[in-house]
Amino acid sequence: MSELKGACIFGQSGGPTSVINASAFGVFDAALKSPSITRVLGAEHGIKGVLNDRLFDIDKEDPAELKLLKYTPSSALGSCRYKMADPDVDDTDYKRILEIFKKYDVRYFFYNGGNDSMDTCNKISKYMQKVGYDCRVMGVPKTIDNDLFGTDHCPGYASAAKYIATSCMEVYQDARVYDTGMICIIEIMGRHAGWLAGASALATAYGAGPDLVYLPETDFDMDKFLVDVERIYKEKGNCMVAVSEGIHYADGTFVSEAKTSATDGFGHAQLGGLAATLAQACKEKTGAKVRGIELSLLQRCGAHLASETDIEEAYMSGKAAVENAVNGISDKMVGFERGIRNGKYACKTKLLNLTDVANTEKKVPREWINAEGNGVEKAFIDYALPLIQGEPDLPKQDSLPRFAKLKKILAK
Repeated sequence: MSELKGACIFGQSGGPTSVINASAFGVFDAALKSPSITRVLGAEHGIKGVLNDRLFDIDKEDPAELKLLKYTPSSALGSCRYKMADPDVDDTDYKRILEIFKKYDVRYFFYNGGNDSMDTCNKISKYMQKVGYDCRVMGVPKTIDNDLFGTDHCPGYASAAKYIATSCMEVYQDARVYDTGMICIIEIMGRHAGWLAGASALATAYGAGPDLVYLPETDFDMDKFLVDVERIYKEKGNCMVAVSEGIHYADGTFVSEAKTSATDGFGHAQLGGLAATLAQACKEKTGAKVRGIELSLLQRCGAHLASETDIEEAYMSGKAAVENAVNGISDKMVGFERGIRNGKYACKTKLLNLTDVANTEKKVPREWINAEGNGVEKAFIDYALPLIQGEPDLPKQDSLPRFAKLKKILAK
């Protein structure tokens, strides 16, 4: 293998997580140390930053601030939801990207995101191969939805799962303080895959979580749901329900009152209002006091409840992307493989073809959901529990989080 020398660009795309910047630091840390990478650039708002020639000179950042990225939530460089056309139909964007790559002598491109981001990464990789421009392209996984194909789990999921489980345990305590009962509906992110809603069952496994859990992997039946809620409320005097925002009826329509006319840049429905919809239905059915809670953005930016395991694995995925690229590998996404070492959970990286990952969703196995479709089995708990372990030593300033403050100096 001949050594390839040149600059690298790193970009973030899609919904943020509490550990996506740990992956960014993994890329920056490895790239800045590599003799093969002559310059490290960060794209402002993902691929849009490349198209608009808005690239930050990471070499000029304070190393101490870069290190703080490990504990800083959201996307420090800015994110985007931008769907690139098929290059055989419209290659305008690709020609522009090639122009920018040549301008800065970019020979390494790292893109950090989920399903749609891997589609972008795959298209760029294939285009560079087609036009004969020597550039190694690597995908760095990211998504709280945990739905990327081929990897055991995704950076960002564990911390969101830990936040959800912890919040459910706290709400459980609050919902039981009065001598009058309450039905509580907690709405959790997840359009087509129920990994996040399933994480609420971790709280139940430890004695303070939802009685019912509904995932989009099974069809939702409103009548059956109301019967289940009323039964539990009468038995216990309280009922807690966790629902994925993407639960749907047998005909495929979303239970959420939000309509599909509102979409993101990739045409995905913007869901919301499910907790309020179900809360109203429960109130009409039971007459009980009902509260609907939507965790919303809190579940993906709660760095104060991050999993140390998640942080370290996110960093590891970014570092592995650079190391593999420098060693001659391209057109891949870094994935995780679960194992056991000395009787304990262990994780190592593996490589997946971008073509296989792009736009393919990984669902919760049906056998991990109970027969009634209103809870998860022990296999799910056994899967998720090791991922949420560890308490990070979070940097603080006057007892408040000390997040990274990047200078973001534009490259010239």
